[in-house]
Amino acid sequence: MSIDNRILKEQQFHDTRILEEDAARRPTDKYYVLMELPRALYTRRVEELGRGHRLLEYGCSDGESSRHWAAQGVSTTGIDISPAAIDVARKRAADAKLEIQYEVMNAEQMTFEDGNFDVVSGTGILHHLDLPVAFAEINRVLNDAGHALFIEPLGHNPLINLYRKLTPGMRSEDEHPLRTQDLHIAAQYFSDVHLQFFNLLTFAAIPLRSTPLFRPALSTLRAIDRMLFTILPFTRRYAWMVLLDCSRPKRQPAHHP
Repeated sequence: MSIDNRILKEQQFHDTRILEEDAARRPTDKYYVLMELPRALYTRRVEELGRGHRLLEYGCSDGESSRHWAAQGVSTTGIDISPAAIDVARKRAADAKLEIQYEVMNAEQMTFEDGNFDVVSGTGILHHLDLPVAFAEINRVLNDAGHALFIEPLGHNPLINLYRKLTPGMRSEDEHPLRTQDLHIAAQYFSDVHLQFFNLLTFAAIPLRSTPLFRPALSTLRAIDRMLFTILPFTRRYAWMVLLDCSRPKRQPAHHP
């Protein structure tokens, strides 16, 4: 498939998601309570790095996160492949009286100047892209002290992969949850890559989500996950999500796209 066709299909998929208010993914909402901790850590880290600096939200969708950063006083820009998403983002930013620059843009071919941003952040975006091309572009638009932060799904857990296979309408045709070799690509473009893994045994708390037992169970299972990821590093590959914190962009990456 050509790059243009792949990008066009992604654009159409995400336009439909926005226009239908993400109806296809609503059955998965019950699982996203497990994302509270990684999202909180991600949010806090982006706030720390973005304060007083220039932030690019890479794949901003309807702009919910970028509005949060802008409300904290961060100079914020958002891009997305979906014109429908950018239309919604611009309207909601205007309604909130926030100044955010939004652009419809291919994340693999950004038009920003080299070194234009201090921080690039995104959630669930890299696994839609050609990773070497995407990391090269992120590297290019960051300044020498820049950071890139992303939350992404992982692709090794057989049960999660079975669920994905049984629900193809919830995701685009070219999505590819990250695998171990994909995470290594980041190190070709950044000198420092810190990874945190989330949600393995925590799925066992989901049946309790409407009961008073849910929060204690979730807390206990999170602690067990942390212990497993520390003592048995191979279990990290079976987590649901990874938080990537990449810094010190390499100006001559080891591999070019």
